[in-house]
Amino acid sequence: MAATDVSDPQYFHRVVDCQWACPAHTNVPGYIRLIAQGRYTESYLLNRESNVFPGILGRVCDRPCEPACRRGRVEEKPVAICRLKRVASDHRDEISAFLPKAPPVKNGKRVALVGAGPASLTVANDLLPLGYDVTIYERNATPGGLMRINIPSFRLPSQVLDEECAYVIDMGATMKYGTAVTSLKGLLDEGYDAVFVGSGAPKGKELDIPGRWDAPEQVHIGIEFLANVHFGHIEKLGPRVIIIGVGNTAMDCCRTSKRLGATDVKVIARRGRKHFKASPWELEDAEEEQVEIIENHAPKRMVIENGKLVGMEFEVLQWTEDASGKQTSTVTGTIIMPCDQVILAIGQDNAFEWIERDIGVEFDGKGMPKVSKTTHQSTHPQVFFGGDAAWGPENIIWAVAHGHATAISIDAQCHGRDVNDRPPYGMTLVSAKVGMHSWAYDNDYEGAKRAKMKHEDLATRFKDLVTEVELGFTAEQIATEVGRCLNCDIQTQFTASQCIECDACVDVCPTSCLTITTNGTSEADLRTRLSAPAANMDQAVYVSDALPQTKRVMVKDEDVCLHCGLCAERCPTAAWDMQLFDLKKPVAGMLAGMASV
Repeated sequence: MAATDVSDPQYFHRVVDCQWACPAHTNVPGYIRLIAQGRYTESYLLNRESNVFPGILGRVCDRPCEPACRRGRVEEKPVAICRLKRVASDHRDEISAFLPKAPPVKNGKRVALVGAGPASLTVANDLLPLGYDVTIYERNATPGGLMRINIPSFRLPSQVLDEECAYVIDMGATMKYGTAVTSLKGLLDEGYDAVFVGSGAPKGKELDIPGRWDAPEQVHIGIEFLANVHFGHIEKLGPRVIIIGVGNTAMDCCRTSKRLGATDVKVIARRGRKHFKASPWELEDAEEEQVEIIENHAPKRMVIENGKLVGMEFEVLQWTEDASGKQTSTVTGTIIMPCDQVILAIGQDNAFEWIERDIGVEFDGKGMPKVSKTTHQSTHPQVFFGGDAAWGPENIIWAVAHGHATAISIDAQCHGRDVNDRPPYGMTLVSAKVGMHSWAYDNDYEGAKRAKMKHEDLATRFKDLVTEVELGFTAEQIATEVGRCLNCDIQTQFTASQCIECDACVDVCPTSCLTITTNGTSEADLRTRLSAPAANMDQAVYVSDALPQTKRVMVKDEDVCLHCGLCAERCPTAAWDMQLFDLKKPVAGMLAGMASV
């Protein structure tokens, strides 16, 4: 089997599981180490290079990094990566002086962004420093998009949102607030070199059951309900509220209802908990606020008496699964639940009535634009889509990733380059050795359990809509939690020509992830001959060049390595070294073929 090509940046990137899982590829171990050193401002700025909104995402990110965290392989819970992002934001100094600045002379290219949500703001963040004239059209009076009107202030305080949006806008974006775009053709006719559609998925899905339209004032669409609460159009609810759906929007709706006077709040799900779309922590927070979550119930009809909604009838379902995994439901009965209001939070759709169908932007059978997953370019070369507008509802960090990718494409398109010719990833590897037995990182294994976020008490949080529930980590919690990071970006770098095959590294490895063995014909073959089973096929095994003494190979299972450095400390010939890996991500303005090293 050929030796592993460690010159490929994606090899070591894949080993940093948290960074790999993050759509924006945020340098998670790097910013956590800076927090450990008390360098909060530097940590925030490192965060911002990738995710643009550390304070926002430190509160409301969907955390794809945490299920990937290697800590979860050695104990039950991963590092509190998301909440440590908030730590950097809460404790930093003023950072305006360190942000990119737009040049005084523009480059002559004009770009229009539709919507001032996270995707559009990320595009602006990347293009403004390159001299682009960026105009953002926002139908509301303030920026933030659905981050502002659909995420309650008790989860995301408005001052955090205001500040991080301003960091981008103050670079020099022209803001057109209170301006809804009603014609894409009209926008293109204004002479923009590119248009980015980041308008979100602003249309909530309906539920067509008997009684739905017999008392419409008592039935709300989830995202419209949250927007109406934000703008002060809904200030009070009756005591009994039913929410249909179990996504994150449903969780925001049920928790908001508790703050508007509802005392009996039920969330109804068609299936069991393992199928819920809401994040586990969102469910936990809702249940902490005494919201009842009811599984395996399907809406049948709304019960209307004398023109008033008084309840909902549900079918009680029992689910079975066949050998192929297909699930079917059987109705075992019905039940009527009394209620004063119903909130429908069963999904969101895009609304593209304002995009003409004869200008070159093609749509699929579901009414979604045909968009390249890589470039975000539509079938019209000047029109790009990102965020929820591209492929439907996702989360903020995905919108940020879309924005970065689109900025690269817009820059290429505006300068006559092929948008499919993408700039490459690069990397740096620097030894972390600072002495015979010392490393530039803490390689001791911290056995502490994950820190538990302290919450405001129920009585206080229910008094209004703006009291933030999560209070942040204490100094002691910060110190402990940063120590739980396994520094997965400190890579084990092996030089086969220096190995004397003494087995010292194999003997000292606490997880038995190293093996010296004869080479094989395939990775599958080698996996069967390692010191410990290498069962995680999603994680690579490293294979060295032939060793000088016996022509055997050093094999390392990347899955279980703790990056403790004991192999490098024990090695008598320095064949092993611990090296800091830094991923160099492609950005707008970088030419294709110009590797970042």
